Amino acid sequence: MAETILELKDMRVRFSTLDGAVDAVKGVGLHVKAGETVAIVGESGSGKSQLMMATMGLLASNGQAAGVASYRGTNLVGLPKAELNTIRGRKITMIFQEPMTSLDPLYTIGDQLMEPIMHHQKLGAGAARSRAIEMLKLVHIPEAGRRMGSYPYEMSGGQRQRVMIAMALANDPDLLIADEPTTALDVTIQAEILELMAGLQQRLGMGMVFITHDLNIVKRIAHRVYVMRYGEVVEEGETAALFAHPRHPYTRALLEAEPTGRKAPPPATAPRILDGTGVTVSFKIGGGFLSGPPIVLKAVDRVSVSLRQGQTIGVVGESGSGKSTLARALLRLLPSEGAIRFDGRDIARLDKEAMRPLRKELQIVLQDPFGSLSPRMTAGQIVTEGLLVHEPSISRRDRDLRAARAFEEVQLDPLLRNRYPHEFSGGQRQRIAIARAIILKPKVVVLDEPTSALDRQVQKQIIELLRDLQSANNLSYLFISHDLAVVRAMADHIMVMKNGVVVEQGSPDDVMDHPQDPYTQRLMKAAFVNTANG
Repeated sequence: MAETILELKDMRVRFSTLDGAVDAVKGVGLHVKAGETVAIVGESGSGKSQLMMATMGLLASNGQAAGVASYRGTNLVGLPKAELNTIRGRKITMIFQEPMTSLDPLYTIGDQLMEPIMHHQKLGAGAARSRAIEMLKLVHIPEAGRRMGSYPYEMSGGQRQRVMIAMALANDPDLLIADEPTTALDVTIQAEILELMAGLQQRLGMGMVFITHDLNIVKRIAHRVYVMRYGEVVEEGETAALFAHPRHPYTRALLEAEPTGRKAPPPATAPRILDGTGVTVSFKIGGGFLSGPPIVLKAVDRVSVSLRQGQTIGVVGESGSGKSTLARALLRLLPSEGAIRFDGRDIARLDKEAMRPLRKELQIVLQDPFGSLSPRMTAGQIVTEGLLVHEPSISRRDRDLRAARAFEEVQLDPLLRNRYPHEFSGGQRQRIAIARAIILKPKVVVLDEPTSALDRQVQKQIIELLRDLQSANNLSYLFISHDLAVVRAMADHIMVMKNGVVVEQGSPDDVMDHPQDPYTQRLMKAAFVNTANG
């Protein structure tokens, strides 16, 4: 029997707020053995991350932990900071969801890797540098020695996450806590990171706690699962048994939360609403008096697309494939070459002033609603902001009535429109972003990764909402995503992009069940979903 590394008993977390005490974790117990992967799953707000933050002594200043978090017989709760620091970062390490918030943008990757090595292992700079380079090689960072001098912004999302893994493993920990480490990554990068972590775990014999809302990942990597809801564990068990025979209604709801249904294509007679022919977007890199001519990078290379009224085209591909750049070029948000026609009109050469009246009919919903919603405006003000530009003659009362109707359309209580963005959940904020777009009655909406940061149950709700809005308003969608299960539920035509070109396209059944291009085949294999079953 493997030794138990970590055992939590009656763990509780309470936060003091202006509205009173909030109990985020309510008497949770769990254990992790050496060489074992334990998954903690649940929706946002279930307490899964706060449970492990309390274990590590990393709660916010208004948070308080109680109970027992025993690491090899030592209770970490209430342990003096000096003693705790001999364990965390050395024996127990943690990887967070977004590496850009964990890596200091002012320091090189090498400096940030070497610091914990020098602190915990008492090594000199030369030995620490050698160890850091060794770790970068271990996580498959190419040209490890050279990349020691890189800054975080000079690396891709997948590379930054590999750096975080290298940093977490540099001191040979007993236990690795991974908090949503792959949520924002493309499916191929996600597959590589998970395979890397599993291989390193086997090699090092460490225990791992994997916090996630993605059950496809859980099914693939975890030995045991704890399901949390409202701060409590509602079910636990061996992964295979829990997936095959879930006992708690909430667990069953999580397992059934995959986006379902298919969208029928529009009739062949549906008019073309947005056409791009030979669309090319180029960026110049470098260049100057001493460095010679700039390098020209073609982010989108002679791509053609035709979107019909009522149609949804799903655009898939890895980061850097050009899918978002293509969408912005079609909306004339980026300069491009080639022909672009909207509603029968050539818009490729229109200037900013000539495009302004068309903006209300060409809308975009972005990936991160919290980043795209002004924190200083109420939800109602955010939703009606476009009306001030495109329909300035209507009265304040009429704008407010329009806001109330838009809230109803996205299934939000209109009485909430006087609240600020931080007072809403992630799913509610995405509904506000959608309401801001549809209040203008557009003909085309670009949806750029609108569900990637949402829990599966909320994702399913947003997908159903988008389909209902499309049907009610005869909208045309360009839907960009790396989540193939979501794309299948939304799109009636799929384009696969790689390095700025379309390598394959067709119906969801053809592209996802019978991919022809090797790159598409690799995407489908990496998706962890049985696309044949939808």
